[in-house]
Amino acid sequence: MTYRLPSPLQQQKKKKKKKTKPRRLLALRSAPGDEASGPSRAPRLVSRGESCLRGLSRVFEAFPARSDLTRGAMTEFQEKLRQQQEESMHRELEALLATAGKAEAEISRKDFDGFKKLFHRFLQVKGPAVDWAKITRPPEDSIRPYEKIRTEGLPDNISAGLNKLAVVKLNGGLGTSMGCKGPKSLISVRSENTFLDLTVQQIEHLNKTFNADVPLVLMNSFNTDEDTKKILQKYKHHRVNIRTFNQSRYPRINKDSLLPIARDMAPGGGGDVGEAWYPPGHGDIYASFANCGLLDALLAEGKEYVFVSNIDNLGATVDLFILHHLMSQPADRRCEFIMEVTDKTRADVKGGTLIQYEDHLRLLEIAQVPKAHVDEFKSVTKFKIFNTNNLWISLPAIKRLQEKNAMDLEIIVNPKTLDGGLNVIQLETAVGAAIKSFKNAMGVNVPRSRFLPVKTSSDLLLVMSNLYSMDAGSLTMSKRREFPSTPHVKLGGSFTKVQEFLSRFENIPDMLELDHLTVSGDVTFGKNVSLKGTVIIIANHGDRIDIPAGAMLENKIVSGNLRILDH
Repeated sequence: MTYRLPSPLQQQKKKKKKKTKPRRLLALRSAPGDEASGPSRAPRLVSRGESCLRGLSRVFEAFPARSDLTRGAMTEFQEKLRQQQEESMHRELEALLATAGKAEAEISRKDFDGFKKLFHRFLQVKGPAVDWAKITRPPEDSIRPYEKIRTEGLPDNISAGLNKLAVVKLNGGLGTSMGCKGPKSLISVRSENTFLDLTVQQIEHLNKTFNADVPLVLMNSFNTDEDTKKILQKYKHHRVNIRTFNQSRYPRINKDSLLPIARDMAPGGGGDVGEAWYPPGHGDIYASFANCGLLDALLAEGKEYVFVSNIDNLGATVDLFILHHLMSQPADRRCEFIMEVTDKTRADVKGGTLIQYEDHLRLLEIAQVPKAHVDEFKSVTKFKIFNTNNLWISLPAIKRLQEKNAMDLEIIVNPKTLDGGLNVIQLETAVGAAIKSFKNAMGVNVPRSRFLPVKTSSDLLLVMSNLYSMDAGSLTMSKRREFPSTPHVKLGGSFTKVQEFLSRFENIPDMLELDHLTVSGDVTFGKNVSLKGTVIIIANHGDRIDIPAGAMLENKIVSGNLRILDH
């Protein structure tokens, strides 16, 4: 084989063709969301070092490490990348604070301090949140049956225990999933009473009955605070002291760049405020409670425990037996945290459960479960209980853990796609996840009646029906129902929004003997309808079914087209 060398003329031509590019030290790049939000801030300057680190990190991730040297180099580059991402985030947050007024900046800086800690942990954590092989069932004595708690009885002086209690309701959610504007707590759910009305009635009844002073504390979000404070005026003459505080406001971050999509702090500035910010889950209660000063204020008033629950859980009332159990423990063995759990059904397979993990009682959420074990997690036979999010927590213990920065909450990464198509992530925490940080924590397996959430119009139909009777704001299963379980109700898309749901019922049907109800399509109900056993009503597309007034449906399937016209 022979090789021909290029001639001098060819070499000269090649040299002429080759052009030299000037070396770029910095690449100018707009911050995420600049195109949509307008030019309110200068584009972010990104060093080529950062770009190189990201590129090299992808290269290392693409090939398995073949030697200690390679692994060491990969770890070093990943650590530099994490540092770079944290520094970039800190610069963006400082730039956001610079757009706020003095008072707002002071509040937001506290929020951002919490967000920075969460973001730092997010960058550090890799792989599944739990090692599935280490999960064991909780010891028998760590989850007590409610019946056993009841056998302890009640003290002679009930008011003494109540005076050491405050009730906290999580009030940060909107009613958008049910087609309503504003706070969900202001939706009417029973006899024109809202969630908030029922809560105030419950606590006022306690205070009057036992001559006690149990305050109601509402944890609002920036989404619900203003509307909630307006409505609180109507409770001025009720015997209940109502206080509020706001949970933190965190910036949504671009999924690709891991930087905030917000452009400034001002309401309405740099786009839709609701799009750029989010309340970071109810696990934020510990930091926000301490930051606003309410924790210290309640401790100064002699309060020892808080009963925390979702405001849309109509079964979450103050239980005197659980309160007495807490108060009657010796000081050196005082339980600092009780989580109410209840037996799981097939409708609750996604609910968090209690496990024993590394010698601690721990809450396991479905988001933490490795994909290969999701079906096992949903099993009713292996994981038999789930968290109701009714929690009894020691105030001095919260104070201690906050001061030591020892509240260990797993991060929940919540991906979302905004209306404009931008992919973002929210870093959240759950209030129950802190159970592993408290001393002598335990679960109490309570009756299903203490878990009565209203998340959908199907739930709303149940609590509006004659299945329940109401007394002093509390709902209890009607004594006329022969068995204690609630019917399984599934209403179709035509019933999703509350107003449309209400327009389809002239009044709520008799459901005392109902086991199962499925309704799909354009269906309406006349007055005094009675539903018994299993009832399935399906109106096909383009058809309509009007259930006539006074109809009694027992173990029936109704389909097709049935119109009742006025004449």
